[in-house]
Amino acid sequence: MKENETTTKTTGGRSGEIPHEPHRVRLPGFVIEEEIGLGDAVKRATYAVGIKACAGCERRAAAMNRWMVLSR
Repeated sequence: MKENETTTKTTGGRSGEIPHEPHRVRLPGFVIEEEIGLGDAVKRATYAVGIKACAGCERRAAAMNRWMVLSR
């Protein structure tokens, strides 16, 4: 590699890296609405049992949404 060339990774979502499409998982019967991110599904489940989301939970949900999407 030449001295002035740089490489970038395609995962992780950090600055300077190329974003990629999230993984798509089909779950017929589980997802009633349109596509939902994995983080949103976890957030709904924890809220249903009485756990309120904090700032860390919001960041984790956003990262999980970028990683995987559930669809019909």
